[in-house]
Amino acid sequence: MFESMATPRDLVALARERSAAVRRAEADVMVIAYEWAVAHPAREDGADAAVFHSPVGFEPISGDGTPEVNEYAVAELGGALGLSTDAAKKLIGHALELAHRLPKLWARLTAGEVPVWRARLVAEATIHAYPALPAEGVAWIDSQVAPFIEKMGRAAIDRLIERAMKLYGLATAGDDDAPSDTRHVTIVGERDPFAQTMQVHAELDIADALDLEQAVAAGAAGLKAAGCEESLDVRRSLALGELARHQTALDLAGAGAGDSTVERTTARRVDLQLHFTANVEPDGSLSFGATGHLENRQRLVLLEQVRRWVGTSHTDVRILPVVDLNSSLATERYEPTDRLRRQVLLRDETCVFPHCTRPSRRCDVDHVVPFDHDATAEGRPQPGHTVTENLATLCRGHHRLKTHTGWRLDSPANGVFEWTSPHGQRFRRDRHGTTDLTPAAI
Repeated sequence: MFESMATPRDLVALARERSAAVRRAEADVMVIAYEWAVAHPAREDGADAAVFHSPVGFEPISGDGTPEVNEYAVAELGGALGLSTDAAKKLIGHALELAHRLPKLWARLTAGEVPVWRARLVAEATIHAYPALPAEGVAWIDSQVAPFIEKMGRAAIDRLIERAMKLYGLATAGDDDAPSDTRHVTIVGERDPFAQTMQVHAELDIADALDLEQAVAAGAAGLKAAGCEESLDVRRSLALGELARHQTALDLAGAGAGDSTVERTTARRVDLQLHFTANVEPDGSLSFGATGHLENRQRLVLLEQVRRWVGTSHTDVRILPVVDLNSSLATERYEPTDRLRRQVLLRDETCVFPHCTRPSRRCDVDHVVPFDHDATAEGRPQPGHTVTENLATLCRGHHRLKTHTGWRLDSPANGVFEWTSPHGQRFRRDRHGTTDLTPAAI
């Protein structure tokens, strides 16, 4: 490739030149992200501000005092950079944090003097420090880290964050007298005495948390089936209350002091979606591969492990019908049938927006061509049939993006999705991932 490079010295010189160019380009991308954020502010009330969503609420993408960014503008920049929307949020948040709260470090970054990844380490730490750092604490970190960032790694940055918290009167989870086991359940009672609700905070063992999640989800679904019209969040809270009233835990209080063992009264059930490749042998028998895919935990699983799970008395096993991903299923209704929904979830695996990796089981199933609820009553043909080829899995954020903004979605073939952004970028999303179809001269 570099036949003209006659000596190792020439190659070293070229490496230094290219490395400097990469550093400059990465710094330029950070500046572009900042300018994009400034050009797309959120509304004054912050209702459309970009945030990170989590099961317990949301977090801002950058620290206190930085400008808020319109959530619908993020995906366009992410598409141009080949990033998921969440990764683009993080990039924009880091740029805002550096420009507004770490200005000394930002100046060195934009001058091409420090690697972008090191500066972003600092921004990530100051954005998500808990408890949150006050502005003067962040300014102190900026003054300490900016001159020496080339020599600092993650551990040194974490020590600075801890030092800033102590200097500015904030306790850290790393204090010597802090408990090492963080599991807890806390009922918050110190609120408005006239409030009709109370807050519950908990940190559980992973297995216990998964059990609780399934129990709450099942309870919320049962309430909906029984006619409850409350929102999903309200139904989940009601289901948790029902668990408290009708709990099936062990009768630990009734166990005698001499009891050496206590039998578990109910089998633990954790639903796992397992996929194994099946082959028809010459004699007509069916064989399975030794390894399969554990879908909702994104890892491999051994067939022998599954056999052990089936054989244990404490495992509740459900066998679901095999779904042919190549067949076409349909219904006249707006809502897909359970079998059709499962087929689409298994086919797409993730949200089908460019570069999004949100698992399909946490997504909505949406019509590519919208379903016309009035077509039948008015004698018109249905433009958006509820059929395999016209359905796609979209996470809630990208579902809203498709519905409320200028992003356009087409599906030229089953499981193939082509997106066009408001600014003319084009992407294809299929089982192989995201392909950029944007013309060179956009």
